[in-house]
Amino acid sequence: MTVGHSLSIEDRVRAIVTAHDGERGRLLPILHGIQAEFGYVDEAVVPVLAQELNISRADVHGVITFYHDFRKAPAGRTEVRVCRGEACQAVGAENLMAHAQRRLGVSTGETTPGGDVTLEQVFCLGNCALGPSVQVNGRLYGRVGTERLDTLMAEADAR
Repeated sequence: MTVGHSLSIEDRVRAIVTAHDGERGRLLPILHGIQAEFGYVDEAVVPVLAQELNISRADVHGVITFYHDFRKAPAGRTEVRVCRGEACQAVGAENLMAHAQRRLGVSTGETTPGGDVTLEQVFCLGNCALGPSVQVNGRLYGRVGTERLDTLMAEADAR
């Protein structure tokens, strides 16, 4: 199977594996490379990685599911990340996340049905003094309330 490239997915994954030949603990950098290449880590790559790295499929799957950075499906056109670290929690991040979930109709880690927005939680955006902090399409915002979050998502959707 191919996805807009002349190489198959399997060949592209093998190329990423080869780029990390000789590295110790190379599964994580390989998975990051796969996510950078495809935008997510498709379940179809698990057997390819297991074979190439001579480890079990369960080991590969376990790493993918343990680390929240790896997506199992493509992200939406807009990515919203709400900080759930302690400093942000202390100033309303939990309410902000609940608002985002209600407004979007998705749970944390999910994408809206039309593929518009992916809602994620992170446990520190490094903006602790200005919490609650939110990242929209990679841009960091501080002191975000529900109205501002709605505005930021609407602006991102309009682009």
